Amino acid sequence: MTKEKVLEALSNVQEPDLGKDLVTLNMVKDIEIEGNYVSFTVVLTTPACPMKDMIKNACINAIKLLVNKEATVNVKFTSNTTTKRTDEGAVLPKVKNIIAVVSGKGGVGKSTVAANLALALSEGGAKVGLMDADIYGPSVPIMFGVRGERPMMMDIEGKGMIIPLEKFGIKLMSIGLLVDEKNAVVWRGPMASSAIKQFVTDVYWDELDYLVVDMPPGTGDIHLTLMQTVPVTGAVIVTTPQDVALADAKKGIAMFGQAQMNVPVIGLVENMSYFVPAELPDNKYYIFGKEGGKRLADEYDLPFLGQIPLVQSIREGGDQGVPIMMSDDLVTKKAFEGFASYVVRSIAMRNANMSAEKIAETV
Repeated sequence: MTKEKVLEALSNVQEPDLGKDLVTLNMVKDIEIEGNYVSFTVVLTTPACPMKDMIKNACINAIKLLVNKEATVNVKFTSNTTTKRTDEGAVLPKVKNIIAVVSGKGGVGKSTVAANLALALSEGGAKVGLMDADIYGPSVPIMFGVRGERPMMMDIEGKGMIIPLEKFGIKLMSIGLLVDEKNAVVWRGPMASSAIKQFVTDVYWDELDYLVVDMPPGTGDIHLTLMQTVPVTGAVIVTTPQDVALADAKKGIAMFGQAQMNVPVIGLVENMSYFVPAELPDNKYYIFGKEGGKRLADEYDLPFLGQIPLVQSIREGGDQGVPIMMSDDLVTKKAFEGFASYVVRSIAMRNANMSAEKIAETV
């Protein structure tokens, strides 16, 4: 066995999402050979890569079939999360990907989806932050059990910065951590927009693979401000299957389709797809209609990122400050993990195939 023969064999192993082989993509590193033993490292496009096992098996088969059938193959993995950020030195220079979670209307579970997406990405090994940009209805303090806690200030390179709270391994920031929850935030658009800018420029997020942003419902000032402040990698649209929610989800899709936005839609996820009673886990009741989100994704030619069931434990977890991803509910966790895997795959493909990100133009 030689390094050349090993590389030649691995040039037959395709990265499933990017459609090119591992050698062409420069994903194979540190080949070591000793007799019949060979080891090498595959550099994944994200630590949360859902295709890890498939790639591993394909590598082992390629070596045994094309190089040495007696070989003992040790495939190691590392990751280098892809990014299309070209604005080093601008705001959030150490954040590789910014994901906006949006909905056309309130009440579709957008904050629940954003929180559990962030946790699923973190469980996959990524460094993750969650920014609650829903100024008028912040949910993060309750959902993560940090009500009443206040972030610290620290001097970073001569500038006073807010240090995000950390819970369950992810960094958190919300207006609810700065304002007493009994007080309503009665702000005009410019003040809310200014707060969002501060969450970006005055919070020390440090190095992150993904910053998940829980956006307010609808389309308005805060959305424009975020897009004009940082280059957003992509948007995840959250809807429920019912026609009323789908009609508003179309407005969210249309917003990102405008030329000045320059933000691709990563895909659409359908929340509250069906009700599953705890005592009848095999029964599904389509309370809000069936597969409306999938039809909408097909209509707009968008990736369909999955269906999240309507389960009592999701609501209980959010209210108790322990999101469902931190619970023992394996069925619902699996739904969120599948959704998160689609998100990271879509981002990796977006970063491989699309032009560099830009901030939205001023309108």
